[in-house]
Amino acid sequence: MKVILRKEVEKLGRAGEAVVVRDGFARNFLVPRGLAYVATEGALRRIEEEMKQRSRVVAREKVDAEDFAKRLGDVSVTIPMKVGEEDRLYGSVTSQMVSDNLGNQGYAIDRRSIVLDEPIRTLGSHDVAVKLKHGVQGKVRVNVIAQ
Repeated sequence: MKVILRKEVEKLGRAGEAVVVRDGFARNFLVPRGLAYVATEGALRRIEEEMKQRSRVVAREKVDAEDFAKRLGDVSVTIPMKVGEEDRLYGSVTSQMVSDNLGNQGYAIDRRSIVLDEPIRTLGSHDVAVKLKHGVQGKVRVNVIAQ
C-alpha cells in the first residue's frame, strides 16, 4: 500500500515522502496514529498544504531559537565546587548543575540540551554548548569557583 507520511517515522522516511508499506502496517499503525495518509489525490493536496504550513512554523521557530542563542551568549553561570589539594575538584560539574543554575536565572533549558564534551573538572571559565531547536546552538559561559 502506498502512503504519504505526515511525520517522520524512524527507519521509514521523513514527512511528505510517499512510501510503500505492507497493508496491515498502514491500516493498523500508521493511519490510526496520524502518521500517514493513504496515497490519494486528495491526500497529496492535503499533505502539500500541511508541509507549507509546517515550513512557515519551522522558519519562525528557527528565528526565535537564533534570537534565544544570542541572548544565551551573554549569560554566565557561576557554580561553586568543593576543591582539594592543588585546586582539584571533588567530582565534576554536570549538565544538571548547569541546567539548574540557568533555571534560577530564568532560562528553562533541559539538561539533555546541554552539551559537555567532557566533564568539567577544573576551576576557571569554560564555554558550554547548548542545543536548541532546528540545529541552532548557543553557548553559555560556566565559571567554576572554589567553595
